[in-house]
Amino acid sequence: MIKIIVCQKVVDINLINMKTHTLLGSIILVGGLLSCQGKPQLEWVASTETACWQTEEPLPVAEASVEPLVSIKTTDVQQQIEGFGACFNELGWMSLNKLEPTDREKVLEELFYPNFGANFTIARMPVGANDFSRDWYSYDEQAGDFAMESFTIANDKQTLIPFIQNALKYNADLKLWASPWSPPSWMKHNQHYASVSTPKTAGGLNKKLQEGESTYMTTIVDNGLPEDRQGREGTDMFICEPEYFSAYALYFSKFIDAYRKEGINISMVMPQNEFNSAQIFPSCCWTAAGLAEFVGNYLGPAMEEKGIEVMFGTMERPNAALVDTLLNDPESSKYIRGVGFQWAGKGAIASIHQRYPVLKLYQTEQECGDGKNTWDAALYAWQLMQHYLNNGTSAYLYWNISLEDGGISRWGWAQNSLVVVDAERKSYRYTPEYYIMKHVSHYVQPGAFKLAADGDAKGLLAFVNPDQSIVVVVSNESAEPKVYPFSVDGQVYAPQLAPRSINTFLWRK
Repeated sequence: MIKIIVCQKVVDINLINMKTHTLLGSIILVGGLLSCQGKPQLEWVASTETACWQTEEPLPVAEASVEPLVSIKTTDVQQQIEGFGACFNELGWMSLNKLEPTDREKVLEELFYPNFGANFTIARMPVGANDFSRDWYSYDEQAGDFAMESFTIANDKQTLIPFIQNALKYNADLKLWASPWSPPSWMKHNQHYASVSTPKTAGGLNKKLQEGESTYMTTIVDNGLPEDRQGREGTDMFICEPEYFSAYALYFSKFIDAYRKEGINISMVMPQNEFNSAQIFPSCCWTAAGLAEFVGNYLGPAMEEKGIEVMFGTMERPNAALVDTLLNDPESSKYIRGVGFQWAGKGAIASIHQRYPVLKLYQTEQECGDGKNTWDAALYAWQLMQHYLNNGTSAYLYWNISLEDGGISRWGWAQNSLVVVDAERKSYRYTPEYYIMKHVSHYVQPGAFKLAADGDAKGLLAFVNPDQSIVVVVSNESAEPKVYPFSVDGQVYAPQLAPRSINTFLWRK
């Protein structure tokens, strides 16, 4: 039993489950607002290293003499927000299947049920194997099969498809987009899924370990690529000939169709994950000119026929000229609807947003960490989120949804995740970075607008939702408590923020 005070009346609610609690509570609070002489209802949730998602006392109005550090006007809007989310991959599903079915469903409900937990509304998925798949595979490894007669998604029916289908049970409107890490190996000059041989990488890793340098790599799994068949950044590892381009565009089309038959609708694709990166795992370097030819003459027309958007990316280099190449190309520019950025691509996003202010921008993959899932990593994630959202992104996505404890990939290194699974105990926990995501994604609705903030706005993001509720997220990354005065439409508030904390304030009007 829970008691909620609405306009000085106490209302008793029997809780059937958390979902019911959330929905009924929202209805009562909103209804109460409408009858309480128009006074806004304020919620304040705070997280620190030792206590995440704690409800704080209502925020009092500051004294008239207090000057705000930041001023927010709800009429001063910037980009519209499509949503927040993460990526489906094979190891994520494998880890969740180490849990009891009821616990696995609790996690999926927490992540995807609308207005409940993380409230994720958009998700990424791979086209074939990625660095957190069980192993290398593509949908057609029959060399020379330009007609895609051997195309099959049989592998995905074991992992990705049930993963996505179970998420869709909680949010049927979940928006999905896809990108490959590597085309079928026979479409590449080196005839291999990887771009760099493991002996070279292993040598660099051993040197770091000997020198006592911290590294996310734990071990190197031999990928079988000879050193004389390595690729390199700034080249086209894909065989850029018409029959290969046509076959690869058909590959995308058959992928879209096969997933539709499974009840999974994909709305957008990007042609290549990290097209500048030669890696020991599935990867393929392209030049921007090579991608322009592929998108403009092959992929773009094929996806237009399917009603699928094409965005350029994923960009992982601070080089805006790479984007210019496709946007200035008369053919590829017809089909490019936006650009996706990750990793060092964050160094190019400000320039791209300034030069192409109406272009849709995504943050496609948050930097992945080292598998330790610390609060320091969470605060760094918050800094990344601010950077991307302050430079025009409309969608922000985390990478690994779930991993087993340690977060070790098939190719031998560790990464962070939103959920960590203890396979032996069949238990799970939400990580600090999950709560950083939730501090924004739980409250910011699809269709919201980011709000401009005047003054010293470092550590602050603000939004106005379609229902006119206002969200302000603010951090204190110092080791001491901090008073942070800010104003919303002229009203000044002065909360005292706990050390190394992130705080979300919600006004329902």
